[in-house]
Amino acid sequence: MAIEATSSRTGLQRLVRLRLRLTIWYVATFGLIIFLLGAGLFAVISYQLSQQLDDSLRNATLELARAAHIREMEEAGGVGDAVDELNIPGRALYLFDLRGNPIRPTNPDNWIREAAKEAAKVGQVTIEHELPEDKTLRLHAMRFKLSTGHQLVAVAVADRVELEDRYADLITAFVAIAFAALFLVAAGGFILVRKSTAPIERSIEFTRRFMADAAHELRTPITILRTRAEVALQQSREAPDYIAALRGVEAEARRLGSIVDSLLVLARADSGERQIDKERIFLDDIALDVAGAAEIVGRQKNVKVTVDEFEEAPVHGDPALIRQLIMIVLDNAVKFTDAGGQVHVRVSMHEGAPTLVVEDTGMGIKEEELSRVFQRFFRGETARSRTDGAGLGLSIASWITREHAADISLRSEPGTGTKVTITFPRPTTAVSS
Repeated sequence: MAIEATSSRTGLQRLVRLRLRLTIWYVATFGLIIFLLGAGLFAVISYQLSQQLDDSLRNATLELARAAHIREMEEAGGVGDAVDELNIPGRALYLFDLRGNPIRPTNPDNWIREAAKEAAKVGQVTIEHELPEDKTLRLHAMRFKLSTGHQLVAVAVADRVELEDRYADLITAFVAIAFAALFLVAAGGFILVRKSTAPIERSIEFTRRFMADAAHELRTPITILRTRAEVALQQSREAPDYIAALRGVEAEARRLGSIVDSLLVLARADSGERQIDKERIFLDDIALDVAGAAEIVGRQKNVKVTVDEFEEAPVHGDPALIRQLIMIVLDNAVKFTDAGGQVHVRVSMHEGAPTLVVEDTGMGIKEEELSRVFQRFFRGETARSRTDGAGLGLSIASWITREHAADISLRSEPGTGTKVTITFPRPTTAVSS
């Protein structure tokens, strides 16, 4: 048991590590996607914001040129007054002549004057200038003509700090959203990983329990086989004694073979290796045949097996598996019915669905055990004293009914008997006999 517990813990620890690795991969993958998406968005938005700033500077120079035109027509003062009268928040405005001489303000920085000279030559320029205090200024200069034909250069300058502020706000918001998204992905990914690995966890636990139960069930007949052989070989015996010992060995070998066969059926069922060849068959014909075989077994126990109701019932299924299903149910009914008891078999089209009912007058099943009778290796307290079976028959019966989309149910009362009802899907087309 300690080895089994350690093995189980090791398997669960590996599963926990697998879940953690998968969650980390989810978060890392999503984080990379967010990073690439953020980098792309930042590049696009940065370009758009720069374009907006340049557009704003161009509009400012156009406004300055328009104001200079108005001042020229009013002839109330020089065109330089347009700079004083025009107020654009966050923008410094300048007017120059084509030689780069300042008109208003009269003391511009040299780099602004050089930009104005360049614009006077080429028409317009847009440049950036780094200041010693880690500030970056953006400038746009545009040459324009007054109504008199005189040409001037309008200049607008803005601090790129407004872009940096927008960048900072953008990065802060994106980082906050990214962290929130990563947290949700981590939580959601862990939940998804947990759900996706839950079948693996159940499979590990089921395999561990199945192997433990199988080892327990196989240990007893193997021990008996070894003991009988050892006892028979301890000293010379008469022929009848050897015959009796060999018969005991044969009985245990048969029981061991039955357990192994059942385990093989369930193993193939779990792995999906058992190919199911379905065809149109008649439940009543198979039930009648199996009931005849069960009747022979029942005579040995003085248990009467009778077919009370016999109606043509077509089903779509595997003949061998349907036969095995009915044999399991009838074998249990005969096995757990005392001498003088009865087993009744009925086949009908109940509400249009092929239905098999097997009812016995046996010892019955306790209410608290009914929900567990289909579990592998489960045998009730009374069943252990009445039979040497391994408790695999009803597990196989449950698998066969599931594969045929059928339903199997038990109703039982201790000391009164058990009623097993198997209902198959309604046939889609009529089948002629």
